[in-house]
Amino acid sequence: MNEMTLRQALERYLASPEGRGEGARSAVEAFVRWYGADTPLSRLSPQDLARYVEELGSGDEARRRAEELKSFLSLLRRWRLIEDNLAQHVRLPRVRAPRQAPPSDLPPIEMTAEGYAALQQELESLKAQRPLIAEEIRRAALDKDFRENAPLQAAREKQSHLETRIRELESMLRRAVIVGERGDGQRVQLGSTVEVRNLASGAIMRYTIVGPAEADSKAGKISSASPVGRALLDRREGEEVEVEVPAGTLRLRIERIE
Repeated sequence: MNEMTLRQALERYLASPEGRGEGARSAVEAFVRWYGADTPLSRLSPQDLARYVEELGSGDEARRRAEELKSFLSLLRRWRLIEDNLAQHVRLPRVRAPRQAPPSDLPPIEMTAEGYAALQQELESLKAQRPLIAEEIRRAALDKDFRENAPLQAAREKQSHLETRIRELESMLRRAVIVGERGDGQRVQLGSTVEVRNLASGAIMRYTIVGPAEADSKAGKISSASPVGRALLDRREGEEVEVEVPAGTLRLRIERIE
């Protein structure tokens, strides 16, 4: 058997009919870069192959790359450039089950135009982080001991949380129903800013009624689905409402509607 490096094997592969496909070429080139182009073929080991496949992760793209690698290794053996059947040590990654489409009867989410714009901005910001996290994963993966690679695991978890939030935002934006920024000043509506008086303490509180996706207690934005929000909706100035809260019954009078 002739001694040959991965670089030389790659050149022969690219010149062959099997290596002319764009997907096959990119998959094998990525493997050669990872392993080291000047590595002799005799140094290829099942353990390193398993680690490389583990780095690929899961999903359709990872499985495609692993399949191309198996084909490349099988071809090397057929050409008698390697003695062992290394292709058998490349286990194909799992393919994620396709996500079920959300039921068509999912309820709409009411929100203000301001809230809709804020969710869009958050979505764009998160999508912009995708290449940064991908780079974190690439750098962490340079350490080939994946079993004890805490930075790699942390980066993958970060990527998972990011993608989960992106899907949540996309779902909310698809189901969004935009309502007026403010009410008509006569009744409390979604988007209204309301001043209410606590009839027990005399304290004045100011709330803006928003959709559940926009609620922010620190900013004085309360959800229309919250006990206070539900009690205030469709009420007029001067009306009194009672709200059941964990501390007891809260009596409020609407002083002003904007």
